[in-house]
Amino acid sequence: MISILIADDHPVVRAGLRAVFESHEDFTVVAEAPSAEEAVERAHEGDVDLVTMDLRFADGGMSGVQAIRAIRSREDLPRILVLTNYDDDSEILAAVEAGAQGYLLKDSAPAELTSAVQRAASGEVVLAPIVAGKLLREMRKDRITLTGRERDVLNALDRGLSNRDISEELFLSPTTIKTHLARLYGKLGVSSRTAALARAREEGLLD
Repeated sequence: MISILIADDHPVVRAGLRAVFESHEDFTVVAEAPSAEEAVERAHEGDVDLVTMDLRFADGGMSGVQAIRAIRSREDLPRILVLTNYDDDSEILAAVEAGAQGYLLKDSAPAELTSAVQRAASGEVVLAPIVAGKLLREMRKDRITLTGRERDVLNALDRGLSNRDISEELFLSPTTIKTHLARLYGKLGVSSRTAALARAREEGLLD
């Protein structure tokens, strides 16, 4: 018997998923969570085999990806199957990197959904075909890797701070800040603050 926790902020969606799962003789829904925080708390109680996790919650709190990381940080972990409306490339990669066992869209047929639950619960990686294609393309991209200090400088730029302000905030000399900016511009392939921020947003590098 596979015990399932449904994490989704829409009551109608939770009710629909419960109906699909409870029609299967090998599934039992042990709980529902309308927020990511509640999903994390409930998943750690130890009686859940698999969590179906949405990625965005309307309460403005923890995101689905953050919840996945929190759940996967403990021992005796339930598997996590992302079940969402969103097939954005960066969100797919973030969810998989956080520890999701699979990624399925909510418009999947009931038979596809129940099969995905069984496979994910057994440890198999489960990806909807469109998601698998996007994930592969995203992973093939050249990833821009920034040092911790370069990220600090980038986030300071995003807040509109001047070189002098950044220098004072990070306790570094103006010359060192200029060096970090030069390296940052080089990695991003740009030559100005505005272009750096635009590229950083495109690459998902800003906090």
